[in-house]
Amino acid sequence: MIVWYEHLYMGEKAKKRRYAIIQDIREKKPHADVYVITPPSNGNNILDIYPTKTILQDYYEDKDLLILGIARGYQEALKLAGRIVSEMYQETGDFRIREYLKLSDTG
Repeated sequence: MIVWYEHLYMGEKAKKRRYAIIQDIREKKPHADVYVITPPSNGNNILDIYPTKTILQDYYEDKDLLILGIARGYQEALKLAGRIVSEMYQETGDFRIREYLKLSDTG
């Protein structure tokens, strides 16, 4: 199940089509150029970046997937992830994303 972060981060290009992109993800319509940013799936990462075609596969159907941000294009996804990490470090001096976003271990 896809869950949306309350304060969803948006890339500049994605922001222009915010509602259409969110609706397409809800309707399981992938976009080749749309990426989502999620908390890490393992302890080695700070964030994960997925193309929408990946998160809409059957494998993720029964997984809780929290979307923190949306970007159009991989470069914008990298910039957006960098912005999230930079804000987190400036505010906390650390790289613990779950604590920064006040997330539980499950989501």
